[in-house]
Amino acid sequence: MLHTPTSDEGDLDTPIPPVFFAEQALLGALLLDPRRLDEVPGIAPEAFSTAVHSAVFAAIRSLPAPDPAQHAQNTAWLDEVLTSARKQAHGLNASYLHTLIQVCPRPRHAPAYTRMIEAEHARRTLRAGAQRLAQAAGDLTHPQPVPTALAAADALTDVVDHLAATFPSGPASLPRTPAAPPAPAPAHDEDEAAEEERSLLATATASPAVIDQMRWLTADDFVNPLNGGLWQAATALARRRAAVDPVTVLWESQHRGLLASGAQPAEVLRALAAPAAGDPHYWGEQILHRSLLTTARHVARHIEALTDDPATTPQQLLLGSRRALASLNAVRARWHQANSPAPTPPPHASKAPVRPRAGPPRTTAPGPSRASR
Repeated sequence: MLHTPTSDEGDLDTPIPPVFFAEQALLGALLLDPRRLDEVPGIAPEAFSTAVHSAVFAAIRSLPAPDPAQHAQNTAWLDEVLTSARKQAHGLNASYLHTLIQVCPRPRHAPAYTRMIEAEHARRTLRAGAQRLAQAAGDLTHPQPVPTALAAADALTDVVDHLAATFPSGPASLPRTPAAPPAPAPAHDEDEAAEEERSLLATATASPAVIDQMRWLTADDFVNPLNGGLWQAATALARRRAAVDPVTVLWESQHRGLLASGAQPAEVLRALAAPAAGDPHYWGEQILHRSLLTTARHVARHIEALTDDPATTPQQLLLGSRRALASLNAVRARWHQANSPAPTPPPHASKAPVRPRAGPPRTTAPGPSRASR
């Protein structure tokens, strides 16, 4: 008998995860020899996957260790553990405690069992943080969705940093988990994004002087790849100090292969030459706003996919999570740049002639000049 099913284990048809047996083995080792608790000082009750196991460990940790000789002769200490654990796990019985002792392969392997439990706890903790990030970035009804999403990203980063201190760093390969597909955007959101992107292209083409001031916006921020390519073409012209208007942007786009995808030149020209309405900076910030939230949702889905893959090690989870969060931080840096006030230029130096410094007072009459000699 490997375990006694309890009410918090869920459907009995669901396969039991390996960490469940590691938890049983650790608890069995501690029940058999409570002094081994000193060998696993870092683990906490919340690291266990079930309420029953968490309650048993909390009871073991809260009670003073019994005398080894007396513990080998009677079950008095086990009865105390049972009484204490039942305060949190009402369905626990004495039979299950004895089962835990019986299924422990090697009590001296308690530290190894602990590392397994901590690794799985790290997986669950990362998954919960990624889910909170996805929820925050997906709540478009929030009055300030970007700060809310960034706060959730900061909390997830703190989780990663904390776990990195738990697991020793070392060479780790990248996770083999396939990248999660991007979440499909609502149809109305795509339509709104396309309208904002067209508005930016029209207003920026009409006022090309602002294009070079918006280096914080990139083609990857656009929902429509063609619109992103047109912005990239307009940006390239502006940085070369070349002429920027609908025709020159169309010509640059052709050289960049944008028209090879089937875009009709007349339609592109018509979109670029549409009547300008609004401020290009406003439309650019709206596009970057959407890009940041989209990136946050994608990062959350990617980290959640890593945690769902049982083959990923803790080091791979941490490495993959750091890389994913770095991509969000890159967009975040551009977001702060777009929303920061422009630096005040230094005052111009005065062009008044520099007055010569006064020399020491003369005590003799000046000598004759060379011309008078």
